[in-house]
Amino acid sequence: MQYFLLGYMGSGKSTLGKALSAHFGVAFIDLDERVTAALGMDITAFIESKGELAFRKIEHTVLENLLAAQEKDAVIALGGGTPVFYNHMDVLNAAGTTVFLDVSVVELSRRLEGDVQRPLIKGKDDLTEFIAKHLFERRPFYSKAKHRVKGDALDLASVLECLA
Repeated sequence: MQYFLLGYMGSGKSTLGKALSAHFGVAFIDLDERVTAALGMDITAFIESKGELAFRKIEHTVLENLLAAQEKDAVIALGGGTPVFYNHMDVLNAAGTTVFLDVSVVELSRRLEGDVQRPLIKGKDDLTEFIAKHLFERRPFYSKAKHRVKGDALDLASVLECLA
C-alpha cells in the first residue's frame, strides 16, 4: 500500500513518514529528496534562479516517475505545494491513501520561525500572516485527502488512529 502524507511545510510529513514506514515495515520516500536529486542542486537555489513554476514542472515529472515505478509498499512525504499543482490530488487519491497533516497556523509559525532553508518563507516579515494566507489557498487541495489528522502535537499513534 502507498501512503501519501501531505500538509503545509513544517507539519511533520518527513518525521511522521519515517515513523509510519518503520511501523509498517515499508520504504520511506521523501519527494523533496527525489526532486533535489533530479535538480542536481538545492531546491532553494533552484527556485531563486529559475522560479517556482519551473520547480513545480520538475516536481511533477519526479512524482509521475515515482508513481510509474510501482513502488507499492511505501510511505511518501510530499512537498507542501505538491497537492496544489496539476491534478496531483486526483492522481494521489487513485494511487493510494492520502493523509492530510492539519497543524494550526500558530504551531506552523512556531516551527518555521527562523528557518532560512525554505524558499517560500525566506525573508518574510510577518511569517504568521504569510502562512495563514498560504494555507488558506492550499486548504481546498489538502482537504481532498482521504484522511485528515488534526492537531499541534501529531504523533504516530494519532496518524494510525486516523487510518483505522
